[in-house]
Amino acid sequence: MCGNEEHSGGIPLLHNSLNPLCSLSFAEQPYSTSHTTVDSKEIKKFQLLAHKWWDEQGEYAALHSMNDIRVPFIRDTVLNIRNDHQLGSPLSGMKILDVGCGGGLLTEPLGRLGASVTGIDPLEDNVRIAEQHKSYDPILAKRIQYKSCTLEDIVEEASETFDVVVASEVVEHVADVEMFIRCCGEVLKPEGSLFITTINKSQLSYYLGIVVAETILGIVPAGTHDWEKFIAPEELERLLESNGFLVKTVKGMLYNPLFRSWNWTGNTSINYALHAVKSSVQEELEPKEAPLKTEDA
Repeated sequence: MCGNEEHSGGIPLLHNSLNPLCSLSFAEQPYSTSHTTVDSKEIKKFQLLAHKWWDEQGEYAALHSMNDIRVPFIRDTVLNIRNDHQLGSPLSGMKILDVGCGGGLLTEPLGRLGASVTGIDPLEDNVRIAEQHKSYDPILAKRIQYKSCTLEDIVEEASETFDVVVASEVVEHVADVEMFIRCCGEVLKPEGSLFITTINKSQLSYYLGIVVAETILGIVPAGTHDWEKFIAPEELERLLESNGFLVKTVKGMLYNPLFRSWNWTGNTSINYALHAVKSSVQEELEPKEAPLKTEDA
């Protein structure tokens, strides 16, 4: 950190942010210091808002509108990999794990695309709300199942089971990012896809993601995010590649609070989405060739 910065409760107070020479530098986070991916403090935050998941004008409005870009991103990426699909049910035959599913905001549209989706969340109240909302649609009742458990619980019973794992707006809330990524890899089939959306760790993400979004505009409740738990895309890529993944796509996401809408952008300094593929057995045995293949692609 530069000399004119202070810390208060782990949050950076940048008194001279206009100085172009003043930039953030981050010590490497101790990602593998716990035995669970669940942060009990985060659970308490979401416990208070469990009944708000399906209020499209409420605290989760931004997540509802995020579906406009994250659902097509997942769908189109998977279809580009698959050789065949059914009209009307493009994800038919795919087994998807939605980690940290909350009330099912992303789980349901993936189910409507034909996928068999398992939504997991450590908070029982979230799963109860998700189950209740799913019951309104008989088709979803057949395609979606919810479980109140952790990701590491699923690893024990579902090794290399899923074609796709989705962790949208979850990584910035977990207790151990590297363990989380490792567990995602264990439940994915070889060459399966991992989709992540999260928040960069930058000056801009602090001001817009916390000060503006939480304190000034109230887009999300104050205290929802902890800047210290944000992660830069470069660091996330490093963790993924050191745990058997090949990162295929990283793209920025920008929220417009005036129109309550999301758009793709080339700038990843605030929100970003990432697609990675679990390396096949052959690629894992020949790690030196993997970067060359990625660059050629």
